[in-house]
Amino acid sequence: MAPPMSAGRFLDILRDEGVTVVEVGDWEHHNRNHKGPWGPVHGVVIHHTVTSGSQRTVEICRDGYASLPGPLCHGVITKDGRVHLVGYGRANHAGLGDDDVLRAVIAEKRLPPDNEANTDGNRYFYGFECENLGDGEDPWPDEQLEAIEKVSAAICRHHGWTERSVIGHLEWQPGKVDPRGFTMDWMRDRIEERLK
Repeated sequence: MAPPMSAGRFLDILRDEGVTVVEVGDWEHHNRNHKGPWGPVHGVVIHHTVTSGSQRTVEICRDGYASLPGPLCHGVITKDGRVHLVGYGRANHAGLGDDDVLRAVIAEKRLPPDNEANTDGNRYFYGFECENLGDGEDPWPDEQLEAIEKVSAAICRHHGWTERSVIGHLEWQPGKVDPRGFTMDWMRDRIEERLK
C-alpha cells in the first residue's frame, strides 16, 4: 500500500524526470476529496481527452462540466509535451472499473480483461488526460508520447513500482477505448526502458 505523495513531491519528481510542468492555478488544493478518500494509490491511468486545442483542453480538465465536476485528472499532457497540473487529490478520471484489474496492478501481473465496473478507480490511481481527439487518426507527437512515458516513470520510480502499474482507461473500465492511437503494451515497454 502506498500513500499518495505530497503535491510538492509530485511536482519535484516530474521536474527531476525532465518533464516540462505548467502549474495551473491552485492545483495543489483542487480536488474531489470531499467525495471520498484518495489513496492508497496503486498506479497510473492514461486517458485521451476527445478535445482539440491546448487551452480549451486544460480548462475542461481543470473545471469539468455540468455532469462531471473537475478536476478530471492530475495532469493534462498537451500535444507539445507540456504537463499542465490541474488538480491534486481525488479526481474524476478513472470512475468505476474492474476489481480483478486492480488486483493485477497491485501484484504487477498481466492484466485480465476488464469486464466489471465495481471498484472506485478515482481513489486508487493517479490520472493523466492527453490532448487527442481519440479517433485513431489524430497524431500523437513524439513530445507528447515522451511526456506520457516520463510522468509514468517518475511516479513508478517514486513508489518503487514497475511499468505494470501504468494502465490505459480502456484496460480499467469496460467500454472505454482510451488512449486510442498507440497500445499500452508499447507504452509500458518504453516506461520499462526508462526505469532501467
